[in-house]
Amino acid sequence: MQVHNALTIDVEDYFQVSAFERHVRREDWERLPRRVEANVERVLALLAERRITATFFVLGWIAERHPSLVRRLSEQGHEVASHGYGHKRVTDSTPDEFRADVARTKRMLEDLTGQPVTGYRAPSYSMSSATPWAHGILQEEGYRYSSSLYPISHDHYGDPLAPRFPFAPLGPEASLVEIPIATIQLGVRRLPAGGGGYFRLFPYVLSRWAIRRLNHIDQSPAVFYFHPWEIDPDQPRVSGLPPRSRFRHYLNLDKCFARLSRLTEDFAWSRMDDVFAEAIFGHSPDRATQARTSAALLPKASVA
Repeated sequence: MQVHNALTIDVEDYFQVSAFERHVRREDWERLPRRVEANVERVLALLAERRITATFFVLGWIAERHPSLVRRLSEQGHEVASHGYGHKRVTDSTPDEFRADVARTKRMLEDLTGQPVTGYRAPSYSMSSATPWAHGILQEEGYRYSSSLYPISHDHYGDPLAPRFPFAPLGPEASLVEIPIATIQLGVRRLPAGGGGYFRLFPYVLSRWAIRRLNHIDQSPAVFYFHPWEIDPDQPRVSGLPPRSRFRHYLNLDKCFARLSRLTEDFAWSRMDDVFAEAIFGHSPDRATQARTSAALLPKASVA
């Protein structure tokens, strides 16, 4: 039986990444050219061509300025989930600030789509043992799952001690589940398998091998993510970046879309709340969910 993996897109623009915090002021965001809508439309064309539904973790800041885009995501059968409002790391927030952020964004996205928002992803995977209060706040605000942990060691994000597979961070009786980004275990080494910069850095065959291993050896679906700006080699260049940040952000932007196209052909994909329905809701996707997904699939279109 073919494993369905979870395809996720973190909807933010090129100037909002955490690595640019010291080089692009938040107060300047409004005057910078926004490219997120055109990039997301290109992604939507690819998903329609492949008849795939996915989960889009949308920043509230983006949703306020592109409400019709958020509505289109939902209308085309994709899951709209929360990425918080302004891409502020959880580790840089107080519990009260975090609560206000996730509550505000959830209401905004639900008002735009008319659908419940059950999923959350922290900016820069910034939930960890340093934020023990965060999962409890998400549950209290009505979220059913978080996908905010990348259980690897990295200088910018990650929690190498976190579980690799879905778990209940608040205990088995709680309603919230954490669903980590995909990794594989080779002996004592844990390696990334869930996309992002690694997908652009290493040859595509390594990502394909890792996801196949996860599907067949671990018998588990993979959670894969990318950003719309990663398929945009013509985005404006931010000046003054340190060499490491420049390398990481701009590496292989011209190759990423072709790799994503191969990825969508080589594996089966769906939205988070379908792939992990049993972990999130306690049951497999029901007939209503299946009918909703089938009805939302678009006729084949040419990939932009």
